[in-house]
Amino acid sequence: MELRDIEIFLVVAEELHFGRSAERLLVSQARVSQAIRKQERRIGAPLFERTSRTVRLTNVGRQLRDDLQPVYAGLHESVERARLTARGITGRLRVGMMPFNVAEIHPYWRAFRSRYPQWELEVRQLAFMDPFGRLRDNDMDVLVTWLPVEEPDLTVGPALCVDPRVLAVAAGHELAGRTSVRLETFADFRHAVAPGMPEYWEDSYLPFHTSQGRPIERGRPVTHAEDLINQVGMGEIVHGFPSHVARHWGMPNIRWLPVTDLAALSYVLVWRAEAENELIGALADTVRELGAMRF
Repeated sequence: MELRDIEIFLVVAEELHFGRSAERLLVSQARVSQAIRKQERRIGAPLFERTSRTVRLTNVGRQLRDDLQPVYAGLHESVERARLTARGITGRLRVGMMPFNVAEIHPYWRAFRSRYPQWELEVRQLAFMDPFGRLRDNDMDVLVTWLPVEEPDLTVGPALCVDPRVLAVAAGHELAGRTSVRLETFADFRHAVAPGMPEYWEDSYLPFHTSQGRPIERGRPVTHAEDLINQVGMGEIVHGFPSHVARHWGMPNIRWLPVTDLAALSYVLVWRAEAENELIGALADTVRELGAMRF
């Protein structure tokens, strides 16, 4: 099995969506389907159960995924180390982002790269699902996420930014004409939810109840930002966001209403305590020296 075909299979096994996998891999969906069919012919069994609505791993597919993941990770790391060494790079720091990588936080990345040209800084956007698990699985070195983080094995570092809240609604929604909203209004409409979040962490982003005790209804789970904003634009849900999202998604079919009584989100660096090293310390020092930004 070729290395690229292994990568395609593992991405589809993670995304469980051929279109998103193709976008992530920067190839056509036909190329993804072709690679999967080739592997299924070689193995002699289906790797995925596919319908018009869902993609699921078969038992054979799950076994292959579990066997290939550590092998592929080792090969990928070996190739990456060789590539970096050839460029005179002595280390790499991988940063996963829960906020969007908006222009306002780029000064941190520029400062780090300027101070430490011998190290490569890789900044990537994360899906909503289980970001602490990605950190613990060593898929990344540092996570940028909102407070609070109450995980005993994780270290909370300095803040990059403090971001007020907005409520996103469709342009034709009954709230669209307002200039602001209060949290109590959230209970009148359905919102989205991302699976795999610790309950306390989800509640800090989107409370389960208003200050008067009314439940805030969740709709079907979403795992990708594009799906979430599409539901908002179609008027299926409303959803609260930090304000930087409005600058990232300047859509004519979405209205962004300031939320006057919901505390701003503080975004911080987080890393595994046992994995702290010189590179992580250097990024934390850089952020401390520049100070937190207020959006």
